[in-house]
Amino acid sequence: MATTANLPNPDLDSAARGSASASRRLLSLDVLRGLTIAFMIMVNNNGGSGAWKEMHHAAWNGFTATDLVFPTFLFVVGVSLVFSTEARLRRGAAPRHLAWHMLTRAVVLFVFGIVVNNFPYFHWVHMRFYGVLQRIAICYVITSILALWTGKRIWITTAVACLVGYWILMRYVPVPGFGVPTHDIPLLDPDRNLAAWLDRKLLAGHLYEGTRDPEGVISTIPAVATSLLGLLTGDWLRSARSPRSKVLGMLSLGILGVIAGETFNLWFPINKKLWTSSFVLLTVGLALLCLAASYWIVDARKWRGRWTTFFLVFGMNAIAAYGFSELISHCLDRFSAAGGLTWQEWLYQHGFAPLASPVNASLLYGISYVLMCWLAMWVLYRKGIFLKI
Repeated sequence: MATTANLPNPDLDSAARGSASASRRLLSLDVLRGLTIAFMIMVNNNGGSGAWKEMHHAAWNGFTATDLVFPTFLFVVGVSLVFSTEARLRRGAAPRHLAWHMLTRAVVLFVFGIVVNNFPYFHWVHMRFYGVLQRIAICYVITSILALWTGKRIWITTAVACLVGYWILMRYVPVPGFGVPTHDIPLLDPDRNLAAWLDRKLLAGHLYEGTRDPEGVISTIPAVATSLLGLLTGDWLRSARSPRSKVLGMLSLGILGVIAGETFNLWFPINKKLWTSSFVLLTVGLALLCLAASYWIVDARKWRGRWTTFFLVFGMNAIAAYGFSELISHCLDRFSAAGGLTWQEWLYQHGFAPLASPVNASLLYGISYVLMCWLAMWVLYRKGIFLKI
């Protein structure tokens, strides 16, 4: 039996529970989660501005490969919830106690996100209270409650309401001091939009980009839809359908999601920093395609080997891997080395820049950083230590 530690992790019982339990797991979820975390670590530590365009988020409207990382993780949180909730209820957990358990650990995850954001300095005036882990915590607890006490009809209705309601808010509600989008100001103007305005009102001085935050208050609404669509996908995978039918269903809906996202983009531009409804449809569509491929390869055809172990090391300790990578990154970025450079700049300029062009040197830095984090998680993996919710 694996040893576990009770730290927050919406991977929802990612830790292996022995061979019998492992056989009931969708290993493809852990593999996809691991791939997502590995890419997240790499793009967050890509060496600098010289990195390949796809290793950066889109500046505003638009889409890059990097923009797929976070929504895929949120989507997988929703998928995993179906199986973990079912397993806990089957073991005799009361829904009320399970809900309290989920809420408590979501709060811990939120607080952990604040620590990760601000480490190693914690100056109240400039502390960032929202962030990646905080958004995961909020979406996780809302989706958990819906998973416990409602069914598919409510999940679908809520997801649609989140996407349509957010579009109405951003498109038709006047922005105080600026006017109505498309009439007085451009739609989704970077600073003159409702999400940015509310972030400044509630969190002035604590925003990631000064005048706005990519994980702000209002944009959490469509992010909930992302995890709910994952919940619906998990329900599909839990069914008695054949693996072939499940894969074809995910492929069909994935293609439909991509088309819907690109179509909605004409009226509500794809924008990761605002998590627009078109962005949700596009990224969920792409996540479905990725999950379909992973499920077919890993769970249906059972083509497994050492390559799956690499991703499992990350996938079964996803929050630990992300937290570790961010804490180390903050130390490198916020402590000074020789010549007025940060340690990150010094390592890149002296260890990687002389080896190749800026694009390839940045790629080497990112890969090296991922491998460093992987080795740390491999130690936990080998010792059977999995940080779980």
